[in-house]
Amino acid sequence: MRVGHRADNPIPEKSIVTETEARVRNIGGDEDEAYQDIEEMTDAGQTQLGADFPTVDSLKPKQKTRVVGWNVRTLYQTGKLAQVVREFDTYCLDILGISETRWIGAGKRKLASGHTILYSGREDGHHTEGVALLMNQKIEKTLIEWKSAGSRLLKARFNSRYIKLTVIVGYAPIEDSEGDNKTEFYEQLQALKEDVPNHDMLLIIGDLNARVGEDNTGREHVMGKHGVGMMNDNGERLTDFCEENDMIVGGSLFQHKTIHKTTWTSPSGATQNQIDHILINGKWKSSLRDVRAYRGADIGSDHNLVVAVVKLKLRKARRKQLRAQQINSNKLKDETTRHAFRQELRNRFQILGEEHE
Repeated sequence: MRVGHRADNPIPEKSIVTETEARVRNIGGDEDEAYQDIEEMTDAGQTQLGADFPTVDSLKPKQKTRVVGWNVRTLYQTGKLAQVVREFDTYCLDILGISETRWIGAGKRKLASGHTILYSGREDGHHTEGVALLMNQKIEKTLIEWKSAGSRLLKARFNSRYIKLTVIVGYAPIEDSEGDNKTEFYEQLQALKEDVPNHDMLLIIGDLNARVGEDNTGREHVMGKHGVGMMNDNGERLTDFCEENDMIVGGSLFQHKTIHKTTWTSPSGATQNQIDHILINGKWKSSLRDVRAYRGADIGSDHNLVVAVVKLKLRKARRKQLRAQQINSNKLKDETTRHAFRQELRNRFQILGEEHE
C-alpha cells in the first residue's frame, strides 16, 4: 500500500557521472555491489528466453521451495538492493517477488552475489510502481522464459522434470484507485494467466492491496477461514478472479497467530491488514505446505515478508486391473442358446483349422 512514500532521488540532468555510476544510480544499488549485464533493457511485452537447456529441477517431491512476496517500497535508493539480497539469504529464499521497485524499463541482471533479478517498470521515466523477481543461482538455472508486462506485472516460467512452475509477480492498484485502473490490472493479469499451460503449477505473488477477510461463506473453494478483517472491493475483485481461474488464496488456508497473517502496518501502527498474497492454482493446492508473514525482515518497509513453502505432491499412478470376464452358464440350460453356442464353437474351430493348413 502506497502510504507515506519517500521522495525519489533522480539523477540531476546536468550532473556528470561515469557509465558505471549512472547504471548503479538508475538501478538503485551500490558500486561495491556491482552487477554484470546479462541482457540490456528489453521491450515490454516480449517473451525472453532463459537457460538454453535447463537441467535442474525448480520443484521436487522431497524438496521444499520457498517462494516469497515482499513490497519493499523502493529499490531506487542506494543500498536497498543489497539489503534485499541479505534478507533473501538470511531467510534461505529461492524465489522473491518484489513489488514497488520504482525501477524503470525492463531487463535481467546478474548480481555479483550470484543472484539474478528480472525487473519490469514504467517506460515514461517516472520512478513509481515496478515489479521484480529475485532468484538464487539454482533457480536461475531452471529459468525457461520470462515476460515483462508493464509496471505492475511480470511472469516467469521454470523447469522441472515433474511439472513446470510459472510465477506471476503483481502489484495491484490501491483500494482508493479509480475502478478503471483496477479493471485494467485484472484484465492484464487474466491475459497472462491464459498464457500459462494448464498442467503448470501457477503461483501469483505480490502486493495485491486486497483484503479477503475471514468470512469465506460461498467462497470456500477459493479461500479458507484464516484471513484477516473484512473483505474490501479489491478483495472481491481478487476472489472473483480466483473463482474464474480456479486459484486459491494461500494465506487464508493456514492457521497462524494474527501477527503472522497481517502483511501491512499503517504509519501510526494502529492498523494492520493482510493485503499481500500468494495464490496457487487449485490443481496443486496440496503442494502448498504453509504461508505466513515474517516481521523480522528489515528493509524500512511497512510490509512484511510473506513466505510460502511449496513441496511438490504428485498423485500416484493407478494401474488399471483387467477384470476377468464372467460367464453365465445358466444360459446354456436354454435349448436354443445351447444350440447357438455349439454352432459358434464349430465355426471358430473350423476357421482355426483352415488358418493352420
